[in-house]
Amino acid sequence: MLERIHSPSDIKTLTAEEYQTLAAEIRQTIIETVSANGGHLASNLGMVEATIALHRHFESPHDQIIFDVSHQCYAHKLLTGRYKDFSTLRQSGGISGFTNRDESEHDILTEGHSGSSVSAALGIATANKRKGNNSYTVAVLGDGSLTNGMIYEALNNCAGKNLNLIILLNDNDMSISRNIGGLHEYLSRIRTSKRYYKLKKRTEKILSAIPLIGRPLLMGSKKLKDATKRFFVKNNIFEDLGLIYLGPVDGHNPEKLDIVLEEAKSKHTCCIVHMVTKKGLGYSFSEAEPDKYHGVGAFDKEKGVLPSKNETFSSEVGDILCKESEKDANICAITAAMCDGTGLSSFAQTYSERFFDVGIAEEHAITFASGLAAGGMKPVVLLYSTFAQRVYDQLSHDVAIQKLPLILALDRAGLVPNDGITHQGIFDYNIFSTIPNTEIFSPETYEELQKAFSYGFASNKITIIRYPKGSYSKYPTAHRMIFMGNELAYSENIEAAETVMITFGRLTKTAHEAISLLGRNIGLLKLIQLFPLDIEAIKNLLKNAKNIYFLEEGYRSGGVSEKLAVHLQDKNIKIHAIESFVEHGSLANLNRLCGFTAEQISKKL
Repeated sequence: MLERIHSPSDIKTLTAEEYQTLAAEIRQTIIETVSANGGHLASNLGMVEATIALHRHFESPHDQIIFDVSHQCYAHKLLTGRYKDFSTLRQSGGISGFTNRDESEHDILTEGHSGSSVSAALGIATANKRKGNNSYTVAVLGDGSLTNGMIYEALNNCAGKNLNLIILLNDNDMSISRNIGGLHEYLSRIRTSKRYYKLKKRTEKILSAIPLIGRPLLMGSKKLKDATKRFFVKNNIFEDLGLIYLGPVDGHNPEKLDIVLEEAKSKHTCCIVHMVTKKGLGYSFSEAEPDKYHGVGAFDKEKGVLPSKNETFSSEVGDILCKESEKDANICAITAAMCDGTGLSSFAQTYSERFFDVGIAEEHAITFASGLAAGGMKPVVLLYSTFAQRVYDQLSHDVAIQKLPLILALDRAGLVPNDGITHQGIFDYNIFSTIPNTEIFSPETYEELQKAFSYGFASNKITIIRYPKGSYSKYPTAHRMIFMGNELAYSENIEAAETVMITFGRLTKTAHEAISLLGRNIGLLKLIQLFPLDIEAIKNLLKNAKNIYFLEEGYRSGGVSEKLAVHLQDKNIKIHAIESFVEHGSLANLNRLCGFTAEQISKKL
């Protein structure tokens, strides 16, 4: 059945049986594709019926559907003409694992970071009203997004606007209404029934038709209803903000979804539709452990995701923190909803009283850590590089200006495979190297990683340690340690070479391979501390070099290469860095796209 769906118009008249068949086929397709390619599984499996309902009741792209983060958009892609390409999900040249404006007119925004959906939807709905456009705007967000402060900034601006704006809250983990009790559940069942809405509309119509007193009676009945509800049922935050709240509704029940979505459309003002779903529904492994199946690599769908025994930079960081915390009771670890991803699972179990997961609230994480530091603790904040882009002001105002020590560990720095344009970790250096009282390290090896953390724990400044996704791959070298401050660089054949390549991090291995391919006397300088740069020591090392070739796995403008090149203008300089956004694909394909293979580098040399 799914292969016959070419656009949302093909599902408008589904029978109940066809609805269930289509949902089952979508789930099977998602499981097969994600097990082969990796991706976000549990969140997508929980959104299948709701996505079908959205495309039955709204006219995409005339009506704009926006997915917060958009790691729950796979069913949306399958229903908007991308079934034949779905096997290419997250592959080079294939479709993105997130919504992407360049991919389909049904993808209203290119999304990948949490918390932006309601603000964007409010803006689009406002623009529609200004232009006389009667289309609806729907923001779809998971309950995890409610831990992001930007959501509340947007909700605070939604009330009283008379906009065709609907916020579909997918509650698949936390119970928003857990303290309200049985009466609320009873009232919710009534409020999501067809009879309730028919009776409500009929009563409103009758009262409105009574001359002179009809309108006052209607307003009085509404006040009485609201007062009665407040007496029996505690208001929720959405109603306190002046928004219409509908639900909770079973997000896997098509009939209930049909009723509530039509009711929301009839309001012509901002509505919250609270939908309860089961994360990972339809695949036993993800139902049992939905967090484990949030974002996964390729796996055997018959066996599920098996525990990984591979050492990675993330796991090494977790081990380092556990070992250091055994010796120092002041060390704390803070992350923003990425405990497993940043390697903190063991730390969280062993030192639970010193582990803080603040939810999707990176800005809060930094300022909270500054408070810990001011109180004498040694905080380590662990974020993905792409999400750390949000915390510039907190690092500058709340940490650097206060002269407080803090370690910021940036996971997934550099090129990040498969997740795509919104998840590349190529901008952190350019952003944070403008903040005084900050030092930035980019270790290539686990030994250098340990040294960087040891340095950070002893420092009274901001210490940023950036490292890539995956493992360190060993290779034979003739590196020699250069003492620049605190053992901050390595070199190879640098004194006698007229041409020297300068690089850092995991590209050092590729640089070494490129030099080997040429078979010429080319020097190699690997930086470990990237900021501030020890300019005099570097100039002294390069005093015999005539040609400098910078190789940087990062964005060129404001990057390491440009900062250093300013001081080496007596040399013939070439900079090889990233100069645009980078799409999704395997790491090998991303390196090829950026010209970072050994063969490509050797030709340029």
